[in-house]
Amino acid sequence: MQGIARLAAGALLLAAPATWAAPAIPPAIYTDPPADAKHPARMEVLHIPTGGVEINGVAYLAAGAGPHPTVVICHGLPGNEKNLDLAQALRRRGWNAITFNYRGSWGSPGTYRFGQNPEDARAVLAFLREPGTAARLGIDSGRMAMVGHSMGGWVTAMAGAEEPDLKGLVMISAADLGLIGQMPEADRIKLVAENSETLNNTPQALSDEFAAHAAEWDFVSRAGALKATPLLVLTSDDGLAPHGDALVAAVRKAGGSKVQAAHVATDHSWSDHRIDLEARVIGFLEPLFSR
Repeated sequence: MQGIARLAAGALLLAAPATWAAPAIPPAIYTDPPADAKHPARMEVLHIPTGGVEINGVAYLAAGAGPHPTVVICHGLPGNEKNLDLAQALRRRGWNAITFNYRGSWGSPGTYRFGQNPEDARAVLAFLREPGTAARLGIDSGRMAMVGHSMGGWVTAMAGAEEPDLKGLVMISAADLGLIGQMPEADRIKLVAENSETLNNTPQALSDEFAAHAAEWDFVSRAGALKATPLLVLTSDDGLAPHGDALVAAVRKAGGSKVQAAHVATDHSWSDHRIDLEARVIGFLEPLFSR
């Protein structure tokens, strides 16, 4: 969602937030796990029911008998950066990582609409919690978390607000679609047109959807529902940091004491801070997944 980042950077003339120190690098970043002949690490293609179709996904399954903590990763608009290196690092840590493509994107059937994306994320969680699926994939349904990047950060906030049983939520360079919906129409259309690879819909239709739902899609309005869930909000030098900062402030104002935030001087995709990103996510989830 580099287009959103560019538009936000042009519209917000604010001082850059203070940058937080890099975390310690956990061994999972650079060390392969011991081989387990009976329960090897593996990948499995998923077909996940939602909205009358089956969207595609991939399970990165950890070695060992399990069941394992499991992290669902939500990609952005259109999802060129899918954070698969993060998925691999989570698996090396001994956790399952699940990636998926929303309806109408990247080969998943259906028409792409922003409003469906949180529904699809929740459908993924429901699918993974099914006893048969959980047993087959080695999923500990009592230890699950969600991570979202860019527009996927918005998906994580919106879906996570309806999923109080999740152990934690991570938002990476998140874009608040409620604020995007308030942009001038020409800017909205340009944004979608420049970020519509693989999306089965038109820039005009998606721009209109933004505008029609601007008020209800403001993730700050979900602060009260998010206050009890551990939340990590990571921002970068992409112009979107005020979106994440506003949510953090709102969650704290609502009485939330489990929210953490950090700003890193990197681009929207964290292109030169991928190890830093993996370390922050693993470090945040580690105590939440501990029995």
